[in-house]
Amino acid sequence: MTTHKYNLDRAIDRRGTLATQYEELEMKYGRTDLRPLWIADMDFAVCPAISDALARRVTHPVFGYTTAPASFWGAITSWLQRRHGWMVPRSDIDFLPGVKKGLGLALNYFTRPGDGVVIQPPVYHSFRSVITGNDRVPLDNPLVLGPDGRYTMDLDGLEALCAERRPRAMIVCNPHNPIGIQWPAEVLAEVAAICQRHGMLLISDEIYGDMVLDGAHYPTATVSDAARQVCVTIGAPSKTFNIPGISSAWTVVHNPALRDGFFQWLLASEFDTPPLFAVTATEAAYSGGDDWLGCVLRYIRDNAAEVCRRLGAIEGVRPFMPEAGFGLWVDFGGLGLDHDGLVRLLVDKARVAVSDGVTFGPGGEGFVRINIGVSHGVLMEGIDAIVNAVESLK
Repeated sequence: MTTHKYNLDRAIDRRGTLATQYEELEMKYGRTDLRPLWIADMDFAVCPAISDALARRVTHPVFGYTTAPASFWGAITSWLQRRHGWMVPRSDIDFLPGVKKGLGLALNYFTRPGDGVVIQPPVYHSFRSVITGNDRVPLDNPLVLGPDGRYTMDLDGLEALCAERRPRAMIVCNPHNPIGIQWPAEVLAEVAAICQRHGMLLISDEIYGDMVLDGAHYPTATVSDAARQVCVTIGAPSKTFNIPGISSAWTVVHNPALRDGFFQWLLASEFDTPPLFAVTATEAAYSGGDDWLGCVLRYIRDNAAEVCRRLGAIEGVRPFMPEAGFGLWVDFGGLGLDHDGLVRLLVDKARVAVSDGVTFGPGGEGFVRINIGVSHGVLMEGIDAIVNAVESLK
């Protein structure tokens, strides 16, 4: 594996640190002797700019009420401009205490119990749970897997669904988790146009927006005038810089008819107040993390290519090279196993914990998502175990 200046090959033992990837193994998989390649956080040491800034702040003996400085907001907007060409005025951005929390807050403000909310499975499982858990109704507009092995949106189906069920909102995953698709700007523009025609809000989850492996990220709100009017964007430094344990996210809303009331509602309950260490870590990440992120993205790209090569050589197994993120979507349907058989093969035979495709909704049957944001050696141990387990079927 290529040597990187940040020593990404270093395998870091996270046991005993309350890491979810270990703490929930027994509950989710029924055993603890598994290689954890499931939950979507990376195992790389945090960017030194972040750890250094936190260490400096910890030396002060008081952790009191905190007011985010102008430099905090400037770090975020500057990042969005130089990384994605997105000009965001300070007035159009606010803090959120996390992306999933932000989704729940947006749904509670903009929709009412019983309202329909469109999602596009197979998709991040929390979309469905945050909708149902807040007494809204998920409406599926499934992605289409074509004979060429590529996923596309069913835009005709989306139009028909909106006309028939009259949903209040839609959540688009851009880039898409778990498949790792960076949606083309023209596709996002058509989604926004459909939402505008049907009087719908478009919530865009862009937590992986900084992690495009090849090409560019297209923030949904930038692709058209319609998108700018209907879109509530939610993003974060959490996946990008491996700091999900520090709750920090942001929302951008350009349309004042949506923005003003929402931001005032967030303010009223202090949902928009960044905690001390969120301020410190976020500003450090967006101000000094470019070089670290570049190395991480190259490393993930190399990991993805190697995993696709290894698994793609197995008859009955089809990996999907991600365009963004560090989750790798793999189709094991060609092995002829039912769901329980596939789980037994990977968990009990290979001793690897991966994310079950069924949890991502319709279209996830026979698939898994593998976290490749880990050191190459650890990842290859897991892939070797999967290869050996599949070969044992023969």
